[in-house]
Parts: sequence; C-alpha cells; structure tokens
Amino acid sequence: MDLHGKKVAVLGVGKTGLATARFLAGRESRIAITDAKPGSAWGEARTALEGLHAEMTFAPYGPEILTGVDCVIPSPGIHPENPILIEAVRRSIPVMSELELASRFITTPIVAITGTNGKTTTTSLIGEILRKAGKKAFVGGNIGAPLIGYADGPQEADWAVVEVSSFQLQWAQTFSPRIAILLNVTTDHIDYHGNFDAYREIKERIFARQTAGDLAILNGDEAATALLSGRLIPRTERFSSSAPVDCGMFLSGEKLVHLRPGGQREEYPLGMIHLPGRHNCENVMAAIIAARACGCEPTAIIEAVEGFRGIAHRIEFAGEKNGVLFYDDSKGTNVGAVARALESFSRPVILLLGGRDKEGDFQTLAPLIRRGVKEMVLFGEAREKINGLLGGTVRTTLTATLKEALETAYRSASPGDAVLLSPGCASFDEFQDYKERGNRFQEWVRQLQP
Repeated sequence: MDLHGKKVAVLGVGKTGLATARFLAGRESRIAITDAKPGSAWGEARTALEGLHAEMTFAPYGPEILTGVDCVIPSPGIHPENPILIEAVRRSIPVMSELELASRFITTPIVAITGTNGKTTTTSLIGEILRKAGKKAFVGGNIGAPLIGYADGPQEADWAVVEVSSFQLQWAQTFSPRIAILLNVTTDHIDYHGNFDAYREIKERIFARQTAGDLAILNGDEAATALLSGRLIPRTERFSSSAPVDCGMFLSGEKLVHLRPGGQREEYPLGMIHLPGRHNCENVMAAIIAARACGCEPTAIIEAVEGFRGIAHRIEFAGEKNGVLFYDDSKGTNVGAVARALESFSRPVILLLGGRDKEGDFQTLAPLIRRGVKEMVLFGEAREKINGLLGGTVRTTLTATLKEALETAYRSASPGDAVLLSPGCASFDEFQDYKERGNRFQEWVRQLQP
C-alpha cells in the first residue's frame, strides 16, 4: 500500500490516533487530524506530534475534513453512524481501522484474540507463554501499545499477539492473522452495532481472510461459535470446559486435555491455574492451543500459567476491612462479564452495578443474583434502568456515584461477605475509562475506616 503523497484523515487524537499520525508521517502522507474533544486535547496532540516532517493540518470536526481525502482512519470506538464516516462511505472514500492499516505493513505472524470477555487475559497470557518459551513477542492492539506503533518499528518479534475489538474489526478488510481466537460472544456494544446479530457477524470477521494454512480457535461450548468450524477455510481447534472435543482442548477432572492435530494427546494440571472462575479455565485453554501452534513446549506453558496472576481490574482483590473482602472487576463492562464474575464466588456477594448503559440484557443476570447475591447497590446513569429490570430480585439500593455505592455496601456488609464492583456498564458517566474507575475504587477501599 503506497501512502506517499496520499491525504489521510485521522479521526481522534488519543493514543491510537497519534500513533497513526506518526506512522503516516513516516510514509510521507498528507495528514488531516480532527477530534470532537475541545481545547486541551488539541494542545496535547500538537505537542506530541511536534517535529514530524509531514504536511499536517488540524481540522475542525466535521465532514469538511473529507475534502481531497484518499482514506479515513477512525480511532476505535468512533460510532459507524458518525456523520464524518457516513459521508465518507457515501463518497466512496475508503475507511479502514488502525488495525487494518497496520496489518498491511506487518510481516510478523499475528495471533489475534477477540470475544466479548477474556480478551485481555488471554492476550496477556499468550505473551507470557511466548516469552517463557524464549520467543520474542509484541503484545498490544486494543490493550497497551497500538499495533500501528509496532508496524512503524523494526518488527523484531517472532509473534505479534494482538487483542482485537469489534470496533477495529468494523473497518477491517484484509486483516488476516495466522492464528485467530474467538473466545465468546455475549450481548455487548449493542448501542454501537445496532443488534446482537450484527455484533456477532463483526466478531466473526476475524476469520474472514484466513487461509487453509492458518488456525481458528473456537469456543466449543457456544453452539453458534462451534458451528463455524464447518464453514471456515482455516483448520480449527475448539476448547470446552463442559465436554470432550475431537480436536482441541477440554476439561477432564483435574486435567486439561489437549488432543492435537494428528492425534497426539497432552495433559496439563488444572492446579497450575491461579485465576478464579471456569471462564478463566477456558481462557487458559485457548491460550495453550495458540501457544502450541506457535511452537511453545508444554514445560514452558505450565511454568508461564503457574506464574500468571491475571490482569488489573479483572476480579482483582482490592483489600479487606473488618472481614469484608473487596474485589475490583471494573473491566467487567458488559453483562456477560458480570455473570462470569458472579460465578467465581462461593461467599455472599454485595454487587455494585452501574455506570453508562451499553444496552446490556441485565435480566439474564437474575438467576445468578438470586443464587449468590445478598444485596445490590446500583449507581450511575444506568441505575434507574437496571432497577427497573432487576430491582426486587434481592435487596437493592440506588446511589448517584460509585463512591456512595461502595460506602453503602460497606455499611451493609458482614464479615465474610465480598463487595464486588462488576459494573456491567461503561465508565464514561463518571470516569475517563474503566482503569480510572478501578483505581479510584481501590483508593476508596483503602480509605474506608475499619
């Protein structure tokens, strides 16, 4: 793809947008940058891009930026119904994600991980296994470093392990990972994609350009996902925590059994996993299948899994006060994540649920709440909606903010209870992102009086 002299519109001046602008400058593109954010974001962007030898303009936010443009690259999360994108499509101006652009310039084989839940855990674990096996790995994408930054460098890794969101797949055309993983698909981002079927179709695009020499790793416990194996071009392996599979990995008693292509059987001890919940067993199985396909030996895999303690803000222990345990699952921004978190606890739970609604199907949580939740505290913009759907399932209190929710839960808790922040919603009504929400939650837990 020749970018020399091409005019490219970059939408968004966040981490991904700035990395994209630097990449384009290095290929002598003409760059038009815009962002809906006012004031300070522009100043920071100008400072971050100082010294780049490129024709660069900072344009007002609107369809006018499309004048003379050859391509549009939106940052992840910009809604497909954004007026600039609608107008670009109407004018037949190509729109591609940063992921798509980066992949066209990368020679390193890619392991791509998508799914509603578990992406970050699985991506991070695969990276750890590769490093333990003595292989160089770039780990990034939707987490950490944008893939376009790796494309702009020397590309010295043996594998690029990339978390991929539905936002990135929305504008992908030729993206073709050597190994692609679809962990699960549950209701999420309906506010963005319109309906569940559209959301699933976009998730499945991760396999669209794979060839017969590639590998697709599928969730054998989700019927719609497992059925993909009959219509995909790449070879497939499945993972399952509920039943044996003919090729792939499954849970059998205290062992994880891997039936590899060719009929080889490998066994891994279940006790090597130190992450809570059956869902994390599934994440580990997907990671092992991918790691074996990357050439990692079982001894390195076991050592890496044993030392892996998960990621921040994903059912992370946040402290104890007066015998009450606190857990930060701020990364649980959808209903499926809340369900997986609740399934990880055997002790009574006081659930903190709320934030900015993403059109999640909260009613599906009712059976789990009846079984293991003694009280709910609902907070943020979505509190009234959630109360209308789940209020009365157990004792329920509504508060305006997360801090008030935490304090309310602490007053109600008894020794042995778990206060769980698993919001099932986006954070943007009160915080910059889920990380800030989780960090503030942990800070407030520390400040609680014994």
